[in-house]
Amino acid sequence: MKSMYCAALALTLGAISTQLQAQQNPFSIAIHGGAGTISKAKLTPAQIAQYEAKLAEAVNAGYAVLEQGGSSLDAVSKAVTILEASPLFNAGVGAVYTYDGAHELDAAIMDGKTLNAGAVASVRHVKSPIQLARLVMEESPHVMLAGAGVEEFAIAQQLPLVTNDHFSTDSRYQSLLKAKEKLRKNQKHSHQAAVEALPLDYKYGTVGAVALDKSGNLAAATSTGGMTAKRYGRVGDAPIIGAGTYAENGVCAISATGHGEYFIRYQVASDICARAKYQQQPLAKTADVVINQVLVEAGGSGGVIAVDAQGNVSMPFNSEGMYRASRKSGEAAVVAIWK
Repeated sequence: MKSMYCAALALTLGAISTQLQAQQNPFSIAIHGGAGTISKAKLTPAQIAQYEAKLAEAVNAGYAVLEQGGSSLDAVSKAVTILEASPLFNAGVGAVYTYDGAHELDAAIMDGKTLNAGAVASVRHVKSPIQLARLVMEESPHVMLAGAGVEEFAIAQQLPLVTNDHFSTDSRYQSLLKAKEKLRKNQKHSHQAAVEALPLDYKYGTVGAVALDKSGNLAAATSTGGMTAKRYGRVGDAPIIGAGTYAENGVCAISATGHGEYFIRYQVASDICARAKYQQQPLAKTADVVINQVLVEAGGSGGVIAVDAQGNVSMPFNSEGMYRASRKSGEAAVVAIWK
């Protein structure tokens, strides 16, 4: 009887110790709303306040999940869903238009504990692409679904569908008209040269979140409307695991934003993590090297948000600005747009 009592007491004390350790473990979250040519001169104080308020709302919502002992997957899902619902950012409502005047959305999510991932591309009728990407990860044997098949899967998962104009905003439509006019003026050049000639504003726009929870699990999520006036079913880096989204426990979680073609070619997210893992370098250093050296030398622009296994956050970018926010355990949120 005494031994049974001692065993039960030991189990109870062990459980309490585990709970206390979890409460004391660091946790953190970082989010972004896209990088690019974000000119202070073009944003009014009221507009800046709008961006900062929405970034604060999203990062605090994700932080609340972590503070209550929730998972990093739930935290990044929560934050990105809020950003997708805001017309301020190029994801979900407020997504840019394709050349043909539609919206095609991409998203990805990754679990650093298991390396499971889910991604969707060319979504047209699902309200929250990041929620759909998570269902691909958790309820299918696949990693990426695209086109008509992804919406067939959404119906099977009983996700409500929306009309494509659910994502429409006048400001994005005006951007499409301007982009098509610029493309028309450059039509004597190749399609590639004409697209490259577009201002950076037309090529950027993504939202994302990375988080470390109290159990030490990392997660990353990214969602985007892609590139203004994109054609031929173009897909960028956001839904490609290792390019725009990556998470691995003990190493890092990354969400990228920028000119996706470069992030795909240079496998930016996984390269940052691999350098940290194999070179035993701080994540902040490897992120800076890839964004401000490797990408710059290649001609690519953009940035990443990154968090390591200790909850340290790094958010380097080589563009004029990047909408971003972060919050660490026991600290207030930090919101920023410019360097």
